[in-house]
Amino acid sequence: MDHSLRVAVAAQPRLIRELMLEIVKVQSEIEVVADIDNDLDIERIVDETRPDFLIIASSELDIHQPICDILLRRHPEMKILALAAERNRGLLLWASVKVHAVNVEASEEGILGALRGEYSS
Repeated sequence: MDHSLRVAVAAQPRLIRELMLEIVKVQSEIEVVADIDNDLDIERIVDETRPDFLIIASSELDIHQPICDILLRRHPEMKILALAAERNRGLLLWASVKVHAVNVEASEEGILGALRGEYSS
């Protein structure tokens, strides 16, 4: 990989966010550019840091959060990994002409695979 993947983590509750940070920060190709502990700060911090990926918690994976649409319109080059720990599922969202999504296993292997682009669309 030519450069580090720039990742922002904005998962609530705190335990989920801290676990995500522990998983990604030890990976040599991943740079954590933001640890967002307040959902109200997500838009501002993503605008400031311009991460390649945003990891966010979601309670309803089948219906992605409106914040995802807002952010993907502003930053179509970014991908969003929405995780629902209580449902043991993840969803990877990205934009082109429309928003795309693939299911992601909510495990360390699934999360790192999604960040590395190891998924089928």
